[in-house]
Amino acid sequence: MPPADPQVFALPPGVDFARELVQGLVQRMRDEPPEAMARVRLILNAGRMSRRVREEFDGLGTRFLPRIELISDLARVPMPGLPAPVPALRRKLELACLVDRLARGLPGFETGSGVFSLTDSLLALLAEMQSEGVHPEVFERLDIQASHAEHWRQSLAFIRIVSRYFETDLDAEGRQRRVVETMARAWADRPPQERIILAGSTGSRGATRLLMQAVAALPRGALVLPGFDFDMPEPAWNSLCSGPIPIEDHPQFRFRALLDGLTLSPAQVARWTGTPPEAPGRNALVSLALRPAPVTDQWMREGQALADLPAACANVTLIEATDPRQESLAIALVLREAVFRGKRAALISPDRMLTRRVAAALDRWSILPDDSAGQPLPLTAPGRLIRHLARLPGRKIPMESLLVILKHPLVATGSALRGAHLRLTREFELSLRRKGPAFPDAEALRVWGGTADPERQHWSDWLAALIDAVPAGGNHPISAWLETLSALLDGFAAGPGGSVAASELWLGEAGQAAFRTLSDLAAQDETGLTVSAANFADLIDTLLNEGQVRSTLAAHPLVTFLGTLEARAHGAELVVLAGLNEKSWPEAPSPDPWLSRKMRLDAGLLLPERQIGLSAHDFQQAIAAPEVVLSRARRDSEAETVPSRWLNRLLNLAGGLTAAQGPEALAQMRARGAQFLDLASQLDLPQERLAPAPRPAPRPPAEARPRQLPVTAIKTLIRDPYAIYAARILRLRPLDPLKPGPNPRLRGEALHRVVELFVTGFDPKNSLDSSQKHLSELAETVLQEMIPWPSTQRLWLHRLLRIAPQLVAQEAQRRAEATPAVIETSASIELGPTGFILKARPDRIDLQHDGTALVYDYKSGTPPKEAEVRHFDKQLLLEAAMIERGAFAQIGPRQVAGMSYVHLGGSGECRMLALGREDVAQTWTRLQGLIARYLARSQGFAARRAMQMSRDIGDYDHLSRFGEWDITDLPVPEDVG
Repeated sequence: MPPADPQVFALPPGVDFARELVQGLVQRMRDEPPEAMARVRLILNAGRMSRRVREEFDGLGTRFLPRIELISDLARVPMPGLPAPVPALRRKLELACLVDRLARGLPGFETGSGVFSLTDSLLALLAEMQSEGVHPEVFERLDIQASHAEHWRQSLAFIRIVSRYFETDLDAEGRQRRVVETMARAWADRPPQERIILAGSTGSRGATRLLMQAVAALPRGALVLPGFDFDMPEPAWNSLCSGPIPIEDHPQFRFRALLDGLTLSPAQVARWTGTPPEAPGRNALVSLALRPAPVTDQWMREGQALADLPAACANVTLIEATDPRQESLAIALVLREAVFRGKRAALISPDRMLTRRVAAALDRWSILPDDSAGQPLPLTAPGRLIRHLARLPGRKIPMESLLVILKHPLVATGSALRGAHLRLTREFELSLRRKGPAFPDAEALRVWGGTADPERQHWSDWLAALIDAVPAGGNHPISAWLETLSALLDGFAAGPGGSVAASELWLGEAGQAAFRTLSDLAAQDETGLTVSAANFADLIDTLLNEGQVRSTLAAHPLVTFLGTLEARAHGAELVVLAGLNEKSWPEAPSPDPWLSRKMRLDAGLLLPERQIGLSAHDFQQAIAAPEVVLSRARRDSEAETVPSRWLNRLLNLAGGLTAAQGPEALAQMRARGAQFLDLASQLDLPQERLAPAPRPAPRPPAEARPRQLPVTAIKTLIRDPYAIYAARILRLRPLDPLKPGPNPRLRGEALHRVVELFVTGFDPKNSLDSSQKHLSELAETVLQEMIPWPSTQRLWLHRLLRIAPQLVAQEAQRRAEATPAVIETSASIELGPTGFILKARPDRIDLQHDGTALVYDYKSGTPPKEAEVRHFDKQLLLEAAMIERGAFAQIGPRQVAGMSYVHLGGSGECRMLALGREDVAQTWTRLQGLIARYLARSQGFAARRAMQMSRDIGDYDHLSRFGEWDITDLPVPEDVG
């Protein structure tokens, strides 16, 4: 039976919990001597709550303080016969051994999940079992026959073994429950004489709920619950547990379960203090909006009791931004205004990316927020370097990965050649992006280093030695991978000729935290577990993700960033609830690969909805602040977003309460938000609008204009003269992308090389089958040499072999009629009195028996049509003109009998152009006129003059400011140089 006097108290949402907790305690102790306060044992839920309570006591002047403890401290309380908890990392590695054997024995089990991903979920399950007091025998009684799921049968069999194996080895959660059970038994036998007050917890975990029940049963014990909904009627409370599945996603469900365990009703919960919330009308509206789904019919009945919603929501602002960037700017403006007004403001959001955006926006006003979560260790400089280096083994090193490491701010900080390192890294990058390779190795580095420059050679030898130390792959013990990672860290941080001791790798809080993480892994690795390089990198990621680094810079005293759990301890005058979208707030429950929802319910474990309910409770407390800003983005980087279910309910309820002026209240909330959105849209607008750039047609001096061009560049001169100006006059060359991939140019080069070798080595006496086999072998060899991506090699080889019979048959027919005379040979010719030189390197020129020439061009892409050849793509016509004028010394002047394209794709067809000598002569005459015009100062190099497709992208579009003008604008000539 519960004691006569209520031992469960609560405070409603909207009051400063820490302040009212202290005020209520002081009021109750007013008739006792001052030293009695020092005998009070005050158990709180979190460290921030503890700091807030101490601050409130400090504000009351000099006095005795209670003994303030944290619930989590109980896991470390010395207890006879109870050993220290097993370190979490050791438990993880032990479980990983078992999970690795499971994955090897059942390769199809949870395909796509890494060993340590499965281990983390299993570790959380075992910790939950120990915290909730679920004995492994429960799994023996679970009946899953009705589900007919082989996966759950295998999972349950594995859990039955593992849970018993770890039953005696307690982790922190399990030890905390044992301590609580021991304390509860001792209190039951001999109740303590001092006051014990447990405050700030909702009892969401089994061990915490057990402690709360034990405290509430003490004669001098009391609970103080945060955010208790006193507006919620009894039928709504009863509906939380009336169905077959409890409604755990409701914000007040935890209190319902706690009170049931104490055989108390919600009506027996007393107020800790009589201080009313800041906005009782808003609290009533939110309480009604969050009612469980089965009783939302109460909206119609109880909604009639709500009145004057514009007054209730007068201090609520709704920001509905277009995208996350606009949302973060609007929030930053809200916080800046709060600072200007001298108000304490708190940003509460589970979206860490959004909070980082807001922090970046606040930096323009030199406002550094006090971020309770700190900076994630993986995002610090040491954390990033560790993650990058952990991903190197087990694969060919891509260009972009190597450059990211070389440009890291901690690399080569232990060397006196840090400046030279940055310069040589830039030169090496330019070389890679112009000449490759896409996957640089030690040999390529030493070749690039050469011997001419000693400093460059020294640098390349240092980097080549580090790349040689990267293992190729395979499964190795974690200790071996860790040793490799440590060696790479030391080597890159030391730099050429330096030492790691002189580097900045382990300096500062971030460096020390990263060092401790790796040291803990080395100390706990006693399992002998062998893992792949990818699984080791996943392990490093998970360990780093557990760390946070507090900023050492002085934060602004009025701006705080909080997680959702800390909503009950903020004490701010203005609260911003940001990222109110589904999958963000609330976050989507993580999938459980071990137990289904029904299995969890039958075993007495927590349902996935529990986390949603906790987030709902955080939302209910935060929205009751004196002044509130609700914000969301209508879309993210991928698609339209869905508003948070709680925001959706609130807006739908208010919008339907026309008698209480709900639509008017919503309009006012949106209008207040629109003001910040308007300011955000103007924030980045330039103070002065610049006129858009005209379509350029630069006219350089005649002496600066190119005096020679290859035949392939004539097409560019006709279609996009500006590209010739940029490439041949300004001498700007586009760099290959930082992350190169198989592209049409590379495919063309590889296929041309295959055909060149095939034609050179073709023997007409061999059979077609023998020639086809020779072509296949050549193609495979060339593709392996030139294409570093295995999948692309196989794909391109398959496409070429598909048309190999046609290519071999065509070659045999050509050999019967003609003989190859020129293959991939360069030649040039002077273009009349202008002195302009035209160059060419035809793929192939054959001489027929009558002495005439046939010119061929191999196309890996679609060959141009005759109309395009006649007006734009004049390569074959110009090569034919050069042949007739004796540009190729090997064959002398020849009459051209035909020009053909050979398609190295599609069906492999060979198409002869229906163009004759008149077309060749006319093309030559027109070329002379074209070149004469572009050699004159009066002719400008217009941008995108006649692109084949308006959507085609040119290499120099950004330089010509394309986008500020379009193809309908006339070119504007401008003398340059």
